[in-house]
Amino acid sequence: MKFCKKYQQYMKEQKTELPAIGFKKLKKTLNECRLYFQSQQQDDGQCFPLQCPMCDESFFPSLHNQMSAVVGSFNKRAQKLLQLHRSSSFRKYLTMWFKDPGNHDDLMQEGKDLISYALINAIAVRKILKKYHKVVYSFQGQEFRSQAQNIQIEILQSPWLRELMAFHINLSEEKVKESQSALLSQDCSLIFDDEQKPSLSWELFDSLKLDIDLTCSICLDTVFDPVCLRCGHIFCYMCACSAASVTIVDGLKAAEPKHKCPLCREAGVFEGAVHMDQLHILLRRRCHEYWEKRLQSERAERVRQAKQHWETQSRAFLGV
Repeated sequence: MKFCKKYQQYMKEQKTELPAIGFKKLKKTLNECRLYFQSQQQDDGQCFPLQCPMCDESFFPSLHNQMSAVVGSFNKRAQKLLQLHRSSSFRKYLTMWFKDPGNHDDLMQEGKDLISYALINAIAVRKILKKYHKVVYSFQGQEFRSQAQNIQIEILQSPWLRELMAFHINLSEEKVKESQSALLSQDCSLIFDDEQKPSLSWELFDSLKLDIDLTCSICLDTVFDPVCLRCGHIFCYMCACSAASVTIVDGLKAAEPKHKCPLCREAGVFEGAVHMDQLHILLRRRCHEYWEKRLQSERAERVRQAKQHWETQSRAFLGV
């Protein structure tokens, strides 16, 4: 089955109506673009002009709006699910006490459905842009993707996607402990390479395998107390504070807009950074020895920075 039909079938089977990528209509627009470029073809066979009114007025604005709607819906639902999980901890223990696993299973299934929704729409965007490259000029599609990343409408950049993946693994492992016969989900997992560096992995429809590296690009070690910047890159919290030229006491909220992401060099990404609570829990559990060693060194550095901060504040107060 072609992806377009598979995608339409998937979206049709969803219990609630969700924003989607208008794959079929966008392909129709691309066919109109093809005809336009053919009509503008020169004698030597090269196409011109470099700008296509069909792309500027129909294709890219439509794709932009659809991507924004998908990411907005996903982020809202993912945050709501994670907030429900945090706020219902006491209720979760009550349901476990009365041997009612429904709440547990519902959370797992909803998280899994949301991740699948995110990834199949990521595939849809990738497919339609690949189709665009074949019809028109690839640099326009690359420029659009770059702009999409800058305004945070690329769904694979969403911090909530990482959090949901970690959340799903955490719940799966909790379920294994509760029921010895249960098996971990095979489509979502935390995998380790030859150097024992972890990454999040998810497979969907055998057409996309998403691997998210969990190595901090600053300290070059597994992220500790992970935080995701607005650009979608993950760092250790202490490393992110260092990159933003702020102390741990002040936190990333004190970062100036001029400071850039160490990877993509985008400015203003520290404001609104998301603490990855579920990822923190997962790595603490699965990388226990590393976590304990890192915790000891981080505590010493936090104490040093806190002491330095209060000494500076005291001198400023006394006018020394």
